[in-house]
Amino acid sequence: MSTTYKEDGKTDYMQLEAMKQVQTPRQGRLLTYWITGIFLVILLCLFLPWTQNINSQGVLTALTPQDRPQTVEAVIAGRIEEWYIMEGTLVSKGDTIASLSEVKEKYMDPNLLANLGDQLEAKRGSAVATGAKAEAMQEQIQALREGLVFSLQKGRNKVEQSRLKLQSDSMEVVAQRTDLAIAEAQFARQENLYNQGLKSLTELEQRRLKLQEAQAKLLSVINKYDAARAELQNARTELNSLQAEYADKIAKAEAELNATQSYVFGTQAEVAKLQSELSSTQVRSQYYHVVAPQTGYLVRTLKAGIGETVKEGEALATIMPNNPQLAAELYIDALDLPLLEPGDDMRLQFEGWPALVFSGWPGASFGTFGGKVAVIDNTGTNGRYRLLVVQAPEQEEWPDALRVGSGVQGWAMLNTVPIWYEIWRQLNNFPADYTGDTKAGAKEDKKTAQASYEE
Repeated sequence: MSTTYKEDGKTDYMQLEAMKQVQTPRQGRLLTYWITGIFLVILLCLFLPWTQNINSQGVLTALTPQDRPQTVEAVIAGRIEEWYIMEGTLVSKGDTIASLSEVKEKYMDPNLLANLGDQLEAKRGSAVATGAKAEAMQEQIQALREGLVFSLQKGRNKVEQSRLKLQSDSMEVVAQRTDLAIAEAQFARQENLYNQGLKSLTELEQRRLKLQEAQAKLLSVINKYDAARAELQNARTELNSLQAEYADKIAKAEAELNATQSYVFGTQAEVAKLQSELSSTQVRSQYYHVVAPQTGYLVRTLKAGIGETVKEGEALATIMPNNPQLAAELYIDALDLPLLEPGDDMRLQFEGWPALVFSGWPGASFGTFGGKVAVIDNTGTNGRYRLLVVQAPEQEEWPDALRVGSGVQGWAMLNTVPIWYEIWRQLNNFPADYTGDTKAGAKEDKKTAQASYEE
């Protein structure tokens, strides 16, 4: 082994083979530099700002229910006779999609509407005729009531006449009794005079004859008085029977009137029933043609072919309304629900649109679109709550080619914190920080912004 000397006579140990074996390799020092640099970069990155966010996934839908896909249903049961619209065709409101034929035996009569109309007119005529009969019976009852008044007045007059006649006959009886008493007294005096020889037998016989005439006349007057009294009783009895007779006639007439009115009401009910059946049949005939409820695209037919039978309320096709107001339907955990309110900003990534996303650095992301929270459900499903996010008016517009049902991913932007804090929060599963709650009036500013957005 040779020894190398420097110019000053000293030995150069670095040129020795043993020293070359124990020195640090150049690659090792380079690796140390790289590791130290990477560590410093990572350490510095931990202090970079990071925007906290809530990540959620969902699909595109429409904001209002009438803009969402809907099924076109058969209102009545029937058999498909013809299809008029192809799938993917734009249909206007009222356009016929398919036609149905009747399958219920009740409605198979081709002249059903005409027959129902004839039945309705016949029932109406019957109701009119019965109503006229009821009016005539009412007039008859009124005439009976008026006749009762006149008959009662006539009967009362007859009773009064009989009473006056009885009174007159009673006076005649009294007068005749007086005449009889006088005749008896005269006969007694005449008989006494005859016994004394002062009067002849002829004169006595004349007085006896007059007495017998007075007695006969009294008997006749008494009989006349009894007849007048019987006539008065008969008049009173006739008056009472007259009231009963008219009451019976009026009661029978009223009973018949009630029966007639009952028939009228029953006929009117049948008329209303036939009218309802006729109207229902007319309306049913309109449902033989299945029409589009609103303007949109016929996405898919759920029944195929001709002659298929469909039930009431069974779906025939699906329509997607034209130009719906799109909204992203996202779901978040209950842990993140208190952090969001209507009007909060979100960033969205749509399937089919390339994007480079840095959730913590929204300014560095590419291909995302802005949105605002419009609706937050008050109830959750399996611990998750639904959000409806619409396009933010002051930010870039959403692509025109978006379709309902495509996937979407969203990020709700929250506080800006260092990266090391976010890593520590994620490792401990702590909730994100509230935004703006520490500043006075932050809530009011947020609500004002939300109100202006809604306007």
